Amino acid sequence: MSSTPLSLSLPQAPARAPEFGRDALIVCESLVRIYQTGSVEVQALQGLDLAVDSGEMVAVVGASGSGKSTLLSILAGIDAPTAGRARVDRWNLLSMSRADRVRYRRHTVGFVRQQTASNLVPYLTARQMVDLPMTAARTPVKARRDRAAELLAALGVADCADRRPSQLSGGQQMRVAIAVALANQPRVLLADEPTGELDTATSAEVFGALRDVNRRFGVTVVVVTHDPAVSGQVERTVAIRDGRTSSEVLRRATTNAEGDTHVIAEEYAVMDRAGRVQVPRDFREALALTRRVRLALEPDHVTIRPDTADTA
Repeated sequence: MSSTPLSLSLPQAPARAPEFGRDALIVCESLVRIYQTGSVEVQALQGLDLAVDSGEMVAVVGASGSGKSTLLSILAGIDAPTAGRARVDRWNLLSMSRADRVRYRRHTVGFVRQQTASNLVPYLTARQMVDLPMTAARTPVKARRDRAAELLAALGVADCADRRPSQLSGGQQMRVAIAVALANQPRVLLADEPTGELDTATSAEVFGALRDVNRRFGVTVVVVTHDPAVSGQVERTVAIRDGRTSSEVLRRATTNAEGDTHVIAEEYAVMDRAGRVQVPRDFREALALTRRVRLALEPDHVTIRPDTADTA
């Protein structure tokens, strides 16, 4: 009597979802930062998700206390997250040693602060300040000289090379600060309220300079600001509310049949890795959405309705 081997068909394991931000230069996933003073605990970031591609220029906006400055400090290597995942280029920001942080801040990120006094050394000229981080990185003298000249020219302050900060206007000081941040050819430029102390016309000039270096040097630029008007200077704006990304605005240029070019801005709510979406306040107030809402899955969308039991 012959026996036929049995063929068993085992259920296939579900395909794994691709890793969030796998190809992005900057990735934050479920990022948490908790500060504790005595018995008081403050959650500055509460599960924030963010991905920024190489070469992008992104504005991060939010009210005071929303968590945007905490996010920038973490990306700059100044602060360390409490939990979650944060990666910039090859660096895991949760597991860097002190020596790693020095290398990271010296070569991978450049940081521009709002207060020019924090960016510039009062007794050095613009050329000397751009030279300083390259000297710390042991860059050869000729390379330092060429790089400083290139950056000051690219930012429109070549004629200020031999001036000290007190001899520069506010806009010139910020342009020199950007040149200093770019000295060691970082992959990422972080700017914290770079136009907060400038008038409207000078702010537009500084943002024009940031766009220029973004295109010319291919550096990824992340600008943090509380001013929603500034976000119109970039193609992508990410809004943070209560320690999480809440919405994004994407801008694109279109040309009509007459050849006229228009910029179209579209706002999207952001769904985080846990499936949470922040509904804007004016939407909630218009429909009296409170503690509970009703969700319904339609063929091509999801509806959100108020819970009549809450309003009865």
